[in-house]
Amino acid sequence: MRKLVAGKLHGINVTEANLNYHGSITLDPDHCEAAGILPMEFVEIWNKNSGARISTYVILGERGSRCCILNGAAARTCQVGDQIIICNSIYLDEGRLTSFKPRVLTFDSGNNIAEHLTYSVELDAEGRYTFEIIDQAGGPLRIPLVVSGK
Repeated sequence: MRKLVAGKLHGINVTEANLNYHGSITLDPDHCEAAGILPMEFVEIWNKNSGARISTYVILGERGSRCCILNGAAARTCQVGDQIIICNSIYLDEGRLTSFKPRVLTFDSGNNIAEHLTYSVELDAEGRYTFEIIDQAGGPLRIPLVVSGK
């Protein structure tokens, strides 16, 4: 079993930091559903501004609010306006890698979804892994990369 990216909110902006709360990160349910992130699921958070990296769990905020609120101790790692990356993960047998398609969202400065992307790993004719980021809006394939397989 390998630990793999399952979904990601990339470049979402912190809207609030609430030190006097029981911990966690509060997110808009619309964003979570689009990326496949569940309530109470543990996520990794990486602050693009400071480089801070933390782990906490997700609670759902108000639907449509575009909120991203760091709570409790996590509030000390981010400032309002910081861009962060939130990533959940899954353990998966390597044989299922090509059937798994993680969902990635990118955001504008108002925490509106800018892109719906999918990560795709396939095997080429020589048995090497290939990697693509696919824009679900129908745009062209982006960032093709070939790496050696098994």
